[in-house]
Amino acid sequence: MANAAKNAGHEALVKYGWWYSHRFLVLRRISQLLILAMYLTGPLLGVWILRGNYSGSMLLGVIPLSDPLMMLQTLVSGHVPQVPAQSGWAAWSEWYALIGGIIIALAYALFASRLFCGWVCPLGLVTDFAAWLRRKLGLRSSATIPATLRYGILVAIIIGSAITGTLVWEWVNPVSALGRGLISGFGHSASSGVITGLIFGFGASIWLIVVVFLFDLLVVEHGWCGHLCPVGALYGVIGCKGVLRISAENRQDCTRCMDCIHICPEPQVLRGPLFGKQESPLVLSKECISCGRCIDVCSEKVFQIKTRFHRSGVEE
Repeated sequence: MANAAKNAGHEALVKYGWWYSHRFLVLRRISQLLILAMYLTGPLLGVWILRGNYSGSMLLGVIPLSDPLMMLQTLVSGHVPQVPAQSGWAAWSEWYALIGGIIIALAYALFASRLFCGWVCPLGLVTDFAAWLRRKLGLRSSATIPATLRYGILVAIIIGSAITGTLVWEWVNPVSALGRGLISGFGHSASSGVITGLIFGFGASIWLIVVVFLFDLLVVEHGWCGHLCPVGALYGVIGCKGVLRISAENRQDCTRCMDCIHICPEPQVLRGPLFGKQESPLVLSKECISCGRCIDVCSEKVFQIKTRFHRSGVEE
């Protein structure tokens, strides 16, 4: 029998304890906050681990990292992409940006589907809070928006950038806005105080974050990540053949409590592997964000992490 959405994970909590039922969530938060902290060590401590922001940065002043979507927009708009470079490398900043985009794309293509969305994106802190609050308040009714809409938005952004010669998405990108706001805000907080620094850092872009939060809370469940975000759409395409996958390995033990469905930001990806007895138990959908929360909340230990080459558990 299905559990209430607001109680998702309670059985696992009682059965195995707090750490077991929250370990992937905690590790994700550590990852998200650690990456943010690596941006902040420069302005706060003078030790530059990551210089720049989530759109383009330099790791330890040597390794370039670029957002593939921003790089695509830049290329099709006819501009030269750049990342922050040390003074001795300034002339090579455009090549660093291209190399940085390739590095990021290859890394996410190799490991798992949408790792950026689950383990790096700072906006996940906002959307996860909206989803948690929605469950606790019992707000289950939702507008209907096709999950494929994000891919249409992605294509429209690329075409729009090519036609207008501008970075169309960067005008309204809440992921970049939140990242820049936090980095700039905390960077100024040492001299002006945390609250003043954050206000200075976010400026008018704070409305983007508020709109995403209210949209997820009041309009569409998992609306931003699950239906609209073109950044997630691109990372889904990039990581569709990633090696690491969630697997409903012990699906014969499923009690249909639906906790995993309630907690998953992309619940449609679990239905086939979990309930389709003639399908592979591997979650191979490019829409999975590899967050591991289904593993956390399952009291029957149905889910495990496997490689995409794993085939045990498939019924002949």
